[in-house]
Amino acid sequence: MEFRVNGGSRRLEVYPMERLLDVLREEIGLTGTKEGCGEGECGACSVLVDGLLVNSCLVPVLQVDRCEILTVEGLAKNGHLHPLQEAFAKTGGAQCGICTPGMILASYQLLARWPHPTEDQIREGLAGNLCRCTGYQKIFDAVRQASEA
Repeated sequence: MEFRVNGGSRRLEVYPMERLLDVLREEIGLTGTKEGCGEGECGACSVLVDGLLVNSCLVPVLQVDRCEILTVEGLAKNGHLHPLQEAFAKTGGAQCGICTPGMILASYQLLARWPHPTEDQIREGLAGNLCRCTGYQKIFDAVRQASEA
């Protein structure tokens, strides 16, 4: 398999039906992507593949051959956190941390679509991601704060 992850080229010999989640975590060592439910229901494992948000627990790695993948680790540049990552930390939007990488990537895609989203747009953009810790308000606050940065 050949693909790009966070801007770097990767060539791996892996079982084609192995989950993208497992390849990212176990083969490449990008453990920021978390497994929540393993059934595509919670969004904790969300990554961007060619700019589209996907649940990596549902994607066989053969489907990302020659694709561009962005994980939460790929948002930070030159040792500096992305404004979304900073906002999640400052607002308390990242509590236990299981949903956080998926929430941040869903927020990243949301802000690419709507740079200054309304409350309804934030709710819609994050609808596929579940959190059991925050009650969502701190996450919504983080997205609003990042949109102002």
